[in-house]
Amino acid sequence: MSQIDSNDLREIGKTRPVLENITNKWSILILTVLCSEPVRFNELRRRLDGITHKALSDALKRLERNGLVHRKVLPTSPVSVEYSLTLLAQTLQEPFSALYGWALKHGAEMERAQLMYDTRHAEEIC
Repeated sequence: MSQIDSNDLREIGKTRPVLENITNKWSILILTVLCSEPVRFNELRRRLDGITHKALSDALKRLERNGLVHRKVLPTSPVSVEYSLTLLAQTLQEPFSALYGWALKHGAEMERAQLMYDTRHAEEIC
């Protein structure tokens, strides 16, 4: 992993709005699903267990507005919509794939750390 030069952090104000748009919970998961193939709305909703219709709709609109998701209306009956990554979003595939892999590899370790933390703090309260 490359180091971030502390001088680069002077530009943090420029990166914050960008990072806020791509790193919220649903955006990362939506873009990760779309990395493999275009997906219709209902399939995307099924694959993102726990997302509401409104939350998915809002997130997709935000991602489309930010130039990361392409929305294609399919001439079916009833009409359906398919979502895919734009060329800009495809540049996120490598870091998102790495992040997804990291989460799979280290998720159990984080859960253990959370449990240890919660146990320590529960003892302090008593």
